[in-house]
Amino acid sequence: MASKLHFFLLLTVSCASLHMSMAGDPDILTDFIPPPAFLGAPSGNYFTFTGMRSLVGTPFPTTFEVLKATMIEFPALEGQSVSYSVLQFPNGTVNPPHTHPRASELLFVLMGSLQVGFVDTTNKLFTQTLQEGDIFVFPKGLVHFQFNGDATSPALALSAFGSANPGTVKVPSAVFNSTIDDQVLALSFKTDVATIQKLKSGLSG
Repeated sequence: MASKLHFFLLLTVSCASLHMSMAGDPDILTDFIPPPAFLGAPSGNYFTFTGMRSLVGTPFPTTFEVLKATMIEFPALEGQSVSYSVLQFPNGTVNPPHTHPRASELLFVLMGSLQVGFVDTTNKLFTQTLQEGDIFVFPKGLVHFQFNGDATSPALALSAFGSANPGTVKVPSAVFNSTIDDQVLALSFKTDVATIQKLKSGLSG
């Protein structure tokens, strides 16, 4: 009886591990997921995203900006396990620490240079200074950032994700713009409530 129980426990753990290793966007059983019936039959327009046209012929922004093409903005991506973002970094701007819980990120620097990095589950920091033409991968779910440390030149990057909806959790906002009790945060960060409230005030704008 004990040997059978041991066998079934091993089988359960193995199946769970296999499921975790294959986790990602669910596979679809059709070529693509069509639009709702009330929109009619899909045409080439359904598979075309024009949201990035706003990048053409317009001045570079004065603050950090992200233009996304996920299944939210581009419904034809549903079931395709891919999405894009264009990241615009004016000089001296940062994409603050954040995570993408459902996808790894492949960042390609198109213009300028970026200081990038991520922290693994042992709290080890991996950093690199990227130049035009460089590519860097941020593993799925890990906290990471990008920073344009150039005081005079902007930077432009394209990010590809292994999910149609990678999600973004911004660490400063998730912690200090949430409803987590101030006392809990003060104890967690080994500081006082007044400091926590000051941090919250600075992030509320």
